Amino acid sequence: MNIKLVAIDIDDTLLNSAGQILPSTIAAVRQAQAKGVKIVLCTGRPLAGTRHFLNELGLSGDDEYVVTFNGAAIETVAGRVLARHLVANQHYRALTAFAQDHQVPFNVLDEDGIIYTADHDVSWVTVVQAWENHAGLLIRQPADLPTDFSIAKGLFVGEPEQLDQIETAVRQRFATELYVVRAGRNFLELMNPIVNKGHAVTELARLLELPTSAIMAIGDEQNDLAMFAAAGTAVAMANGAESVKAQADFVTTSNDQDGIAHAFQKFGLID
Repeated sequence: MNIKLVAIDIDDTLLNSAGQILPSTIAAVRQAQAKGVKIVLCTGRPLAGTRHFLNELGLSGDDEYVVTFNGAAIETVAGRVLARHLVANQHYRALTAFAQDHQVPFNVLDEDGIIYTADHDVSWVTVVQAWENHAGLLIRQPADLPTDFSIAKGLFVGEPEQLDQIETAVRQRFATELYVVRAGRNFLELMNPIVNKGHAVTELARLLELPTSAIMAIGDEQNDLAMFAAAGTAVAMANGAESVKAQADFVTTSNDQDGIAHAFQKFGLID
């Protein structure tokens, strides 16, 4: 097996339950990178929200890559955009109207990672999201913004039970127009219909002239399954969803138990 690129989810995969990168993960990533393996973080966050993790891992420059907004953008770590697939203004307006009609918290991210919401009573999830991603948070109605204002993704956010109740209705209304994915217990995300982590990994592999067999993907949630499908080797975290573990080639230990390093060792990426 000759793995040349490892695509790694961030939350609950790269990060432990305290939101930190384990020393074993940093050591494993740097050793694999020294052997010529590309380490690509694949996340729903914007680039600004991944920057401190990239720095910790020692990833920098225009020859290292990151997949952001759950696949809506592929960028170099230095910030050069290689691909971007946005959602048109008409969908932004329809999503906002739907959220207001159903009284569910909603926000969107623009291509720079700035968060916009029409909610005056802003959800705590949105506030934490803005803090974690080092993003601005603006309260705006669609009518306050230009008619060509496009978004990287829209997010219905809130308590898991609230999203459980609304998810079927969201899919019935928007799944024929947009990619809909439950990206976590508190996030139901909508993006350009061609967007997902797997499509982005495939696009990047094509640019790097790498075959599917040379790709490993590591994740824990539903939005990582498309990434699994794009990889020759799919690794699930032990703390991941059961449906994700069921579709993995290998289940590593948890994000608190050196799961990344264990997977790297299992597949010969480190000594």
